[in-house]
Order: sequence, then structure tokens, then C-alpha cells
Amino acid sequence: MSNPSVRFVRLPTLREHWRGGAFSRRIVMRMLEGISTGTLTVVEEGSRRVFGPGNGPEAVVHVHSDEVFASLLRSGIVGSGEAYMQGLWSSPDLVAVIRLFSANMQAMQAIDSNASWSKKLVRKLMHIGNANSKTGSARNISAHYDLGNDFFSLFLDPTMMYSAAVYPRADAVLEEAAVHKLDLLCQQLELTPEDHLLEIGTGWGGMAIHAATHYGCKVTTTTISQEQYEYARDKVAEAGLQEQVEVLCRDYRELQGQYDKLVSIEMVEAVGHQYYGEYFSRCSHLLKPGGLFAMQAITVQDQRYSQARDSVDFIKRYIFPGGGLPSIEVISGHLARGTDLQIVNLRDITLDYARTLADWRERFLAAREEVAAQGFDRTFERMWEFYLCYCEGGFRERIISTVQITMAKPGYRFQQ
Repeated sequence: MSNPSVRFVRLPTLREHWRGGAFSRRIVMRMLEGISTGTLTVVEEGSRRVFGPGNGPEAVVHVHSDEVFASLLRSGIVGSGEAYMQGLWSSPDLVAVIRLFSANMQAMQAIDSNASWSKKLVRKLMHIGNANSKTGSARNISAHYDLGNDFFSLFLDPTMMYSAAVYPRADAVLEEAAVHKLDLLCQQLELTPEDHLLEIGTGWGGMAIHAATHYGCKVTTTTISQEQYEYARDKVAEAGLQEQVEVLCRDYRELQGQYDKLVSIEMVEAVGHQYYGEYFSRCSHLLKPGGLFAMQAITVQDQRYSQARDSVDFIKRYIFPGGGLPSIEVISGHLARGTDLQIVNLRDITLDYARTLADWRERFLAAREEVAAQGFDRTFERMWEFYLCYCEGGFRERIISTVQITMAKPGYRFQQ
């Protein structure tokens, strides 16, 4: 007599039961009751629940799978982004969802605190492994910018400025605002044809070419992205500026000499918290007496700096490995302790960045077919959509900010 076949059925573990299905849903719904600002409407098949008093952002979320709730319990707010990438939920206004999250940080932190400690530990260890040493910086920059120049050209303006534009008028378009931003920085630097300007963080060469063309100065600009280096070098040659603009592929820690002026546009976010002192000290040493340093930077609230530094959010996990935001207090502290630089001007352009991101997102979504043609799948597309909305919502609620800071060396006198 032959033995009957035996089929083993794997039962869910207690942890899997807790993290999946109906249980996860109940826990998350209970946490959402902590929303104290605005309104969140959660739409599921055959049901609709409303959370919040309605005195702020109004957002709607359509849940397509209960796995959304399990993802939130496993990975906190990072899990919401991961679930969006997988198409497990959607919203008619994703920015409104992010704004609601940002306006209810206490409730969101409750969700994050409930996330699996092992998941948070893995993310933390991965981020520590992305430290911005010279080797690490090159690897981290490559992970983002070397997606390819063709990819970024799909949504950036023709100057290829991947940083906050500044809109001079309500009806200004992105390209005009990008150029206006460059002029503001050049004016803060009081550039003249006699100046030698150093730029740390070339991008695709827009600032270097603009300063040389419109202000007549000599420019040395450096990047550690091979893709950007080659692109900027070619653009300089196309503009006939080879004698005026020098493009380097070199880490800022390797730069020597002294310059009249220095500019760095949204590069400090890639420096890394443990290297801020070295970065600002190096910038100070690279400036001549009386020189000016203009820096555009994304910052986090002073009160949230430590928490942001010690956690790994969606941006650090999926977009900018090794990234991190300073606060105004952290910047001024490093300037005071390690340099002789003095802040002489600070301009807030936070809402301009929110508008810039909205313009980028509109262009990005309009180029979906081109994104796919470059080999990027739907998950990647949704990741980038979430990233752009994540940043825009944070800026609109001022959880993060953007500033232009001008610093001066001893001996500087304002030019009348």
C-alpha cells in the first residue's frame, strides 16, 4: 500500500499575524486618530473613514491593498513611500497627503516609533555605510546623478539647474526663475571681471557658464560626478569659455589655493553631518581675505535637527544615500567654531523651492513615455513621483526650508 502524499501547510507566525491584514489595519487606523491638524479621508473598497478636525490640509488616500497597513507597521513613514512605489495606494493629490503628514508630526512619529526595530536598524546601518568619506562621497553621488544626463534633462529647465529656482513674478516660468536664482547669487557675491570664482559642486555647469558669460569673471568649478564633469566640460567648450572656465573632477577636500569668491549651490546636503566642520573650514581656507562665500542650502528646523540626523527617511533610503540636512544653528555653529567667516546676508526661498518642485513634477509626469524608453520601470517612476511630492509637501509646510546665505572673510566691505 503506497503512502498517501503529505502536504505541509505553513501557518503564519505570531509576528506575521500581528504585522499583516486586519490587525495592522486596526492599529494604523487607531494611530490616525491622533491627527490634530487637517483632514485625512481613507477610502477602501466599500468604506470611507475621515480623520482629523479639518483645520488644515485636506487629503484623500485610496487604499488598494491591506498590505499598506502592514508596510506602515513594518517600516513607518518610509513604508508609506514603499507602498506607493508598489501601487498599493494612491491619491488625487499626493502633495496634500505629504502636507498632512508634515502638519501632524507627532502622529506620524507615533507610526514611526511602532515600526519594526530590525527594519530601522538595517536602514541605519546602511546609512552609516554611506558615510561621505572621499570614496563614499563619490559612490553616493554616482548613485544619484549618474542616472544619466538624459534622464535629468526630461524635467529640468534648459540650464539644467537641479536646485531651487527663484521666481521673480507670479507668472514667471521655470527657466526664467532658474536664471534669476543665478543672478541673485552672483549679485550677493558682488562678482566683477577681476574676480576668480570657485564653485564647489558643478552640477551641469549652469552657474559657472552664467557667471563667466554675464559677469566676466574667471571660474574654477569642481564635481565628483563623472557624468556631470563630462557634460559641463562639453558645455563650456560649446560656449567658447575654455580659457575662462576650468572644470575639475575633484573632491572639495583636495582643492588648493585661494579665490576671491566662492559659491556652492545645494551641495552641503551631500557633505554628511560628521564632515560639516571640515567642509566649512576648507571653504574658509580657500577664500582670500575680504572674500565672499554664497551658499544655497536646504535646511531642517533647528528643533528637529538631531532627530533628522539620527533617522533614515525615504530620501536617505531611496534617493540620496549619505545625504543629510543641516540646520541654520548647525551652520552658524560650525562657522563660529571653525572659521573666521561671518554671515552678512540670509534669504529664505522655501516657497520658491516648493514651486520649483511642482514644475519639475509636471514635466516629469508629462515625460513618462521617455522615462520608460530610458529603461526605468513603473516602480522607479512612482518612486520619483513620491520623492518630488515628498519634498514639495515638506517645503510648503516648512518642515524643511531653503536659504541663500552669504558669508564674508575679515576685511570685507560692502560695495556701494
